[in-house]
Amino acid sequence: MEEARLYVDFNEMLVDDLVPLSETDFIEDSKGNTIELKAGLDVKIYSDDLSGCYEKDNLIAEGIVELNTYEGCNIDIKWICRINKSGIYNESQRSKK
Repeated sequence: MEEARLYVDFNEMLVDDLVPLSETDFIEDSKGNTIELKAGLDVKIYSDDLSGCYEKDNLIAEGIVELNTYEGCNIDIKWICRINKSGIYNESQRSKK
């Protein structure tokens, strides 16, 4: 990845546009930077994925950090990410978005 992103697990989606982000106020991005989470923060997120040819092709998305008020979510999750209307797509598709 060229740009720093926060790791999430898209297999843990709460609803179509909501994914758990962190149990604490701080998270490390893919470049090793510590990011302080707060409501309204624009973030870029990713999850590991492979192409059909088994080459690295991460799933990526962008969204907004929200305080977790989702009733169906683990209470240990403090911060969640609301994914924007572009949705989730493979890194190789970025130029097509």
